[in-house]
Amino acid sequence: MQSFAVVYSRASSGIHAPLVTVEAHISSGLPKFSIVGLAETAVKESKDRVRSALINCHFDFPASRITVNLAPADLPKEGGRFDLPIALSILGASGQLAKNIFSAYEFAGELGLQGNLRPMHDVLPFALATAKANRSLLVPQINASFASLIDNVEIFVANNLLEVCAHLTGRQLLSPYIPPVIETENKSFADLQEVRGQFLARRALEIAAAGAHHLLMVGPPGTGKTMLASRLPSILPPLNKKEAVAVAMIDSLLGAPNKMLACMQRRFRAPHHSASNIALVGGGSPPKPGEISLAHNGVLFLDELPEFGRHVLESLREPLEEGCITISRVGYQTEFPAKFQFIAAMNPCPCGYLGDPQKVCHCTQDSIRRYLNRISGPLLDRIDLQVRMSRLRMDVLLQDQTVVESSEEVKRRVIKAREIQLVRSGKTNAELSAGEVDKICLLKSSEKQWVSEIVGRFNFSPRGFYRLLKVARTIADLSSNAQVEKSHLLEALTYRSGQFGEFK
Repeated sequence: MQSFAVVYSRASSGIHAPLVTVEAHISSGLPKFSIVGLAETAVKESKDRVRSALINCHFDFPASRITVNLAPADLPKEGGRFDLPIALSILGASGQLAKNIFSAYEFAGELGLQGNLRPMHDVLPFALATAKANRSLLVPQINASFASLIDNVEIFVANNLLEVCAHLTGRQLLSPYIPPVIETENKSFADLQEVRGQFLARRALEIAAAGAHHLLMVGPPGTGKTMLASRLPSILPPLNKKEAVAVAMIDSLLGAPNKMLACMQRRFRAPHHSASNIALVGGGSPPKPGEISLAHNGVLFLDELPEFGRHVLESLREPLEEGCITISRVGYQTEFPAKFQFIAAMNPCPCGYLGDPQKVCHCTQDSIRRYLNRISGPLLDRIDLQVRMSRLRMDVLLQDQTVVESSEEVKRRVIKAREIQLVRSGKTNAELSAGEVDKICLLKSSEKQWVSEIVGRFNFSPRGFYRLLKVARTIADLSSNAQVEKSHLLEALTYRSGQFGEFK
């Protein structure tokens, strides 16, 4: 007896789910069950799970030579997601199911010994790839809500192998999964109204939110740097559906297959300065996303910036520019999204009181220089806004809270400015390329001459010059100005003309 059947499934490769063709061949010979195709231990162990599941579901397990190939052979396969497609391919090859009933579906799910289906990780990339392939997806019940975040894919859910087979043979059809209505969770963030004084830093935070710019705050301890940073999410616009799905995909990679997307706010990640390079950018075996990916479409806040390892900070340079991180291992690469807004805070010196009128700094010039040199010039050049903060007077701390703008008031201006940017170029100002900046940030001849003198005086790099223009464009958008004017450039220059460099 010789027979052959093909079932479709998918492997996991970061945010991608490459197609895996599960081929089963049954031939005469001594009974043997082999799985080939670069399968790791959990996949090879599926032989025992599949055999028990088929027998306990009252199917015949062929007493012949069974070879299952997971193609392509050079793609690593891991986990128990291939149990269901392997079992179906054997049923098709042995004639217990028709061979032509699998082609319209893609299958995933781990089998229990009694044939029950257990959930898988990485279901969102799987569902997205299935939608692009124009096939239907059949997954365990618990994966359905997460998979339904992807549009244009028909999803069927089952609790066990018998339900899957009954649907495929037409004896008892499964109904397409209808996702429940997701109500947006109004997660409360700390309000900007609680911040006293620091008007320059508040303005910089608003500009950063409006244009998705990176921000560095420098000042003595207790001046409100962390307090301001933690309130940035309260003035950011909510995620749209596409951005929310991208964030949920990261959750899926980390093994959260049964969560509904109930919160549309942006993530705020604040790792400790003892975090390793792998914890920050991702890695491991198999590679997992790090903090910069967990902050995708959100905020990454690094407090005490110079206390992070130099190698850790330098690893931020690529994702700050590209919006993604590529992790390379022997034989393969994995890419994770990492489009985050970078907010950092630091003291001006090791003791923290350089320039403080009320406390004396005891640091030497050499120790200050070593402290500040922990942050490289190329990394600093990628930070659009740099703000110096100072100690507040007591009368400012005791001022009436009601006279300070709330997060909701600032958020309305931020959303309006973002809408202007999206209508004009389809992206935030921070994402503009150099060519797009040239078209959008048109300057008059007098302003060009003034900018040329400023660039020469402060020795801006080309990157720094374009970031200056982007910030000026955001300031103009906050004022609903179509033209970037000298006043906007002057304010942008305030946030980039030596607030950090004056200490070096």
